[in-house]
Amino acid sequence: MKHFIVTGMSCAACQTRVEKAVSEVEGVDSCAVNLLTGSMGVEGNASDESIIAAVEKAGYGAFVKNEKNVKQEDDILKDNKTPKIKRRLIVSLCFLAPLMYLSMGHTMWNFPLPYFLHENYTAIGILQLLLTAAIMVVNQNFFISGTKSIIHGAPNMDALVSIGAGAAFIYSVYTLFAMCGVQGEEQMKYMHDFYFESAGMILTLITVGKLLEARSKGKTTDAIKGLMRLSPKTATVMRGTVRTEVPIEDVRVGETFFVLPGQNIPLDGIVKDGTSAVNESALTGESIPQDKAPGDTVYAATLNQSGFLTCEATKVGEDTTLSQIIRMVSDAAATKAPIAKVADRVSGVFVPIVMAIALLTSVIWLLLDKSAGFALARGISVLVISCPCALGLATPVAIMVGSGIGAKHGTMFKTASSLEETGKVQIVALDKTGTITNGEPEITDIIPNGISEEELIFLAYILEKNSEHPLSKAIVNFAEKEGDVTQAHVRDFTSHTGKGLSALWENKLLAGGKTEFIADMAQIPKEAQTRAQELANEGKTPLFFSHGDKFIGIIAVADTLKEDAKEAISELKGMGIRVIMLTGDNERTAKAIGNQAGVDEVAAGIMPDGKEAVVRRLKEKGKVAMVGDGINDAPALTSADIGIAIGAGTDVAIDAADVVLMKSRLRDVPAAIRLSRATLRNIHENLFYAFIYNIIGIPLAAGVLIPALGITLSPMFGAAAMSLSSFCVVSNALRLNFFKVNKSKKDKKIKNAIKEEKLMEENKKYLLTAKVEGMMCGHCEARVKKTLEEITGCESARASHESAKAEAVFITFPDKDAVKKAILNDGYTVSDIEIKDI
Repeated sequence: MKHFIVTGMSCAACQTRVEKAVSEVEGVDSCAVNLLTGSMGVEGNASDESIIAAVEKAGYGAFVKNEKNVKQEDDILKDNKTPKIKRRLIVSLCFLAPLMYLSMGHTMWNFPLPYFLHENYTAIGILQLLLTAAIMVVNQNFFISGTKSIIHGAPNMDALVSIGAGAAFIYSVYTLFAMCGVQGEEQMKYMHDFYFESAGMILTLITVGKLLEARSKGKTTDAIKGLMRLSPKTATVMRGTVRTEVPIEDVRVGETFFVLPGQNIPLDGIVKDGTSAVNESALTGESIPQDKAPGDTVYAATLNQSGFLTCEATKVGEDTTLSQIIRMVSDAAATKAPIAKVADRVSGVFVPIVMAIALLTSVIWLLLDKSAGFALARGISVLVISCPCALGLATPVAIMVGSGIGAKHGTMFKTASSLEETGKVQIVALDKTGTITNGEPEITDIIPNGISEEELIFLAYILEKNSEHPLSKAIVNFAEKEGDVTQAHVRDFTSHTGKGLSALWENKLLAGGKTEFIADMAQIPKEAQTRAQELANEGKTPLFFSHGDKFIGIIAVADTLKEDAKEAISELKGMGIRVIMLTGDNERTAKAIGNQAGVDEVAAGIMPDGKEAVVRRLKEKGKVAMVGDGINDAPALTSADIGIAIGAGTDVAIDAADVVLMKSRLRDVPAAIRLSRATLRNIHENLFYAFIYNIIGIPLAAGVLIPALGITLSPMFGAAAMSLSSFCVVSNALRLNFFKVNKSKKDKKIKNAIKEEKLMEENKKYLLTAKVEGMMCGHCEARVKKTLEEITGCESARASHESAKAEAVFITFPDKDAVKKAILNDGYTVSDIEIKDI
């Protein structure tokens, strides 16, 4: 996406005009303009020059947002408008005060005047003209912008203001000239037809509204500006043999940089030397410092609290995690939410319709024999009360605030659309490994037999530390974490692929692995086998151990649930969302983990490339959010209505997702949905206020209540009401800053027609039949059966040495090569493999 800054926009009609002009440029696929930040995002292969030319032809200015013309991103978001508008307002008030004294103070309440003006009505009129002209010159931007918009055939809010104030001024000038043709008391009558004060007051009150609006807008970008201020401007690096402080832009990937205690880390990198506690709350929201040692990753803008660190730069410039966060928040502001199209369609035709209503109002009152001044006042009131600013601001301010809140809590919405759509999900599909579970096996149960737990762990450790298998690492990590570990070494270590490990310890064979492998070396008690089966039913992997001819115990290992998994899934269900777990595990293991986590449904035996197909199938039932962290999740994340990537996952998954959870917490999934719902609710409120204001205000300004109740709305009050409308919309959006994203007590259950429906159809099953040579007894049958059942997707299996056959039922299409390899590893010969549907 190309990014531009657009200047000269004042309301939603301007925004619509620019979008339409750029969208018509050849090569532009899509264009989104943000009135709030003055930014424009363009997708396509059109040249920058043609895009800028289209904007300028529409009557506005534009330039490419890059490092050449913008020294810092913060310059764009800096509130430059408020000081200028404030100066305009002060000058306007200085001229407005005497104007109001002359027009209303003296005329209506007989306030005293200097002697030379006493009963000199022509002089009073001329003085009012001069004061009003001064106010109009000070606020000439309204007239310049309004005139340009009319010339380009797309009148905007400034056109309404300038026509209203201009009409009041011109009519008053006409009255002044008419007054010069009469004398005495006749001149006094003309004084009541002056609308100089209305013209001056309209422009001043609109300027007040602009000031309030600008100040409120500035607050909505605080989140981005806060992130930008975190990044250090320099880094201390090693150049040759000297440590040198250089601008952050000059550091290259692979260079060594140094961070003193108390300094912010300037770049993403890996610690090469030193230890420290680093406060990463700026990026993750977690207040507890993270201990860093050689090999650990550090991130730009985090605070090094204690030790001296020597690091190697891995990401610089726009690639750092901080820059990616800023870009995500900025992109969300530069894109357009689907709901904004409603306001766009309305505002695109709103101004011309209002101008027609104002003209028609004046004509009708003239036909009803009202004075020209009265008719003009009604028409001007319609013009100035009908500002479409509130419509244009209703969506972008809420999106900006919502994105900022998400950024503060470590939830990145890449686009405005993703922020809006996340709250509409009805189904959440959760990948198991790394999302619901920690992704690393851990010891869950220690069941010794004839020895102590400490002895079992010791023997398992000295055996398993020689292996790189993930299950071995779980045992090694546990032993090293729990206390002192010995440097004892076994002899003649052997890895038996697919079976287990063995080695010599104290001149006895020490072995660990599957049931069948250990059963060949020691007698396994029936109680131990029963307990192992129970562990397997709980989704755990039991590892058997023997020393010599003695069975010494079982250690169960499993990929454990994340500590917040149950709570997160419970919150999702409490919001009326159906939760499904996707996993490649066999059905028994998958259901055990699914029951622990509390999901509504489990899709087991899903191959990596099958997740995308499952998501596509779920989308037929309702709006789907896919949550994952791995490379194999990327297709499913892209296919889902909303892809949510766990931040600690792969770059591929993060790139494919619509929402990124930087803290890698599953509880941030319901928090993201909760924030999206609150933002969408806020947008609906804003649109309601904007629409209801115009629905009530326009008829009132036109004078529909005058015949019945005698209620009129003067142009001055119309201008004040119009200014306050935009301010109220922005202020309502700012209320989102007080929203608690992790508070689930007020969650409302959405009406979800699919809540109780079974979403995953029963998988088609396949019967695999294979000829297996070499089985000699029931023990051989049990081994082949066990081996088949451990293959991904296998539901059940059986084997017969008498018929030399094995059969297995699969819930996913079985891989013949995988089956053949598994049985061959057991020492048997496989042939004639057949597969059929059942």
